[in-house]
Amino acid sequence: MAELKRPSRNKLPATPVRDFRHLLDKALSEQDNLGRKWADAKWGCYAFFDYDGEPIYVGQTNEKLRTRIRRHLTNQRTDAVAMRILDVFEVAEMELWPLWEFEGVTKRKDKEGFKLARARLDAVEYTAYLNAIEESKYRAILNEKIPPVRPTVELPPSRRFSLISEETRAERGHPDVRIARRAETISRLAAVAHERGEVSGGLRRVLVVQAVRLAYISAVRLAYAEGRPEPSPAAIDIAGLVGSVLYESTDPGGRTDQDEMEGDEDGD
Repeated sequence: MAELKRPSRNKLPATPVRDFRHLLDKALSEQDNLGRKWADAKWGCYAFFDYDGEPIYVGQTNEKLRTRIRRHLTNQRTDAVAMRILDVFEVAEMELWPLWEFEGVTKRKDKEGFKLARARLDAVEYTAYLNAIEESKYRAILNEKIPPVRPTVELPPSRRFSLISEETRAERGHPDVRIARRAETISRLAAVAHERGEVSGGLRRVLVVQAVRLAYISAVRLAYAEGRPEPSPAAIDIAGLVGSVLYESTDPGGRTDQDEMEGDEDGD
């Protein structure tokens, strides 16, 4: 009897997961016109988009874009994923804004330079966040912590990448699949709020935003089934439901949450 071989770890995930990780690896290896890999920048911002091209999350890092993105999308070591705020299965695209001008800046070596880099990073993140809000049909995205209010700036050059294959889009992109998945995400997020009890107001805001997203995609599906036009996003009054999404009412000028601040500020 032939001895069975243990499969390699990268052969274990389901096909859509392998496809996603293959396209993620490809995106993280893409180079700009100067031969730099977009994801190799130490400082930068990023955004995730769902199957409709709807922005769902904006973040920043000073630990390297590739590291931060992988933590979000593969090994699930970020608060946004662990708390069930961000559903990796809904991420279809990402956009990266590297800040190459601060590549060698660290707090230990250059405190003033680090302060300038931090201010620039915050401004780019807040601008990207406002743009995402403007682009969203819901006028809200899934950030638990709204970035601190900063002056808006011209965004640096960016690159947007697709992270799903046509086969995965056909399988997971069906409205009924997405409705079921979104309902499951809401259930898990509500369970986190119930089990932990003491959670942030931002997490409860995300729960409302996810519910709005579920209601709208379900309404679109109903309209399609009945042969009616899609409902207007204008029917959604996000501010009436959660208040302003342009700043944290309790801390408008504060720092981003600890999850967004985990870069190695004191070293390379």
